[in-house]
Amino acid sequence: MANHDGSAREQRGQPFGAHRVLEPAGALPQPAWRLDNGFDVGWDNEIVIDVETLNVDAASFRQMEEALPAGEDAEKGVARLVLETVAKRGKQHNPVTGSGGMLLGRVSRVGSALVGKVDVAVGDRIATLVSLSLTPLRLDEIRAVRRASAQLDVVGKAAIFAGAPFARMPSDMPERLALAVLDVAGAAIQVSRRAKPGDSVLVLGAGGKSGVLCAAEARRAIGPSGRLLGIESYAPFAADLRALGICDEVLEVDARDALAVHRAALAQNHDREVDLAISCVNVEGAEMATILPVRDRGCAYFFSMSTSFGRAALGAEGVGRDIELVMGNGYATGHADHALGLVRSLPAVRALFEKRYG
Repeated sequence: MANHDGSAREQRGQPFGAHRVLEPAGALPQPAWRLDNGFDVGWDNEIVIDVETLNVDAASFRQMEEALPAGEDAEKGVARLVLETVAKRGKQHNPVTGSGGMLLGRVSRVGSALVGKVDVAVGDRIATLVSLSLTPLRLDEIRAVRRASAQLDVVGKAAIFAGAPFARMPSDMPERLALAVLDVAGAAIQVSRRAKPGDSVLVLGAGGKSGVLCAAEARRAIGPSGRLLGIESYAPFAADLRALGICDEVLEVDARDALAVHRAALAQNHDREVDLAISCVNVEGAEMATILPVRDRGCAYFFSMSTSFGRAALGAEGVGRDIELVMGNGYATGHADHALGLVRSLPAVRALFEKRYG
C-alpha cells in the first residue's frame, strides 16, 4: 500500500536522520560520506521538500569556480560539479571545503511523527536553516546558476529531520533576497551576543553577505563610542561598504596576510588591539589575521566555513594569545527573525542586498 504522495508505506525513522546514512556505518548525516537520497520510502520523522533553489555556501561556491579547468564556462562548470557531488554523496557536501549551504522549496510531505508538533503543512514554502552537507538531496535538473548570489535554480527533492530549523519565506521582501539573508542568519545574532557598547570590532570579509550583516550588527551593538573596522580586499565590495557608512574605516587588505592585517588594524585603532574580531572570509588561511589583532581575553569569532580549527587553535597557542576562539554556529534561537529584522531596519543594507542578491 502506498501513501497519498506515491511513496511506499511509512516507516519509522531513526533519531537525527541516522536512517539516511549509507556510509560509514554508525555515522550521523553531516559527517557521513554518503546518504540515501531516495524518496520511495516515507519516513515518519521527515519533512520532504520539492526543491526550487539551492543557496550554496560562499566558500564552497568559490572553491568550485577555482577548481574548474581553464576555459570551462563557470556557470556550467559549477552546475556540473554540484550534480556530480549530489550523485556521489546523496547531498551537496563539498568534499574540499566540507560545507554545503541551504535550500528553498515547497513542502510535499510531513511525516506522521511530526504532525501537530511542527508548524508546517503541505504546500508551505520554506527555507531550510540546516546545512546541505547533512540534507538528503536528489537533483533532477539544474535550470540556472546565479554566480553573484551563489544560488542555483533546480528541480529535485530533499528531506529535513525532526528538530531541524526552517523558516517560512517572508511576504515583504523578494524570495531571492530573503534566501540570501537566511543563508547567513546565524552571523548577526552571535555578534549581538558578544559586542558591547564602546568595544572595538574588526570584521574580515566585511563587504560580503555575512560580513555586511556582522558589521551592521556590530555598529548597532557598540554604538557611537565604539570603533568598527572592516577588512575587504575586493574593491567593489569595499566601495559598497564605505557607502553604507557603518564602519569607521574600511581597509583593503588581503585577509590571508596576517601581518598586514595586524598592522592595519592597530594603526586604525589608536595602536590598540581590538576586543572582537569576526572572520567572514570565503578563502582559506585567514585564521591568524583574525587572531593577531585581538587583545588578551578578547574574542575571535569565525563565521566562515573555510576556517580550520587546527590552524586557529595551534596558531593562537603559537603566538601566545589568551583569547576566546569561537567557531560559528549557523543556528541560534530566533536567528532567522533577527537577521530579517536587521535588514528591514536598515534601508541602505536592504538596498545593497537587493542590488546584489534580490
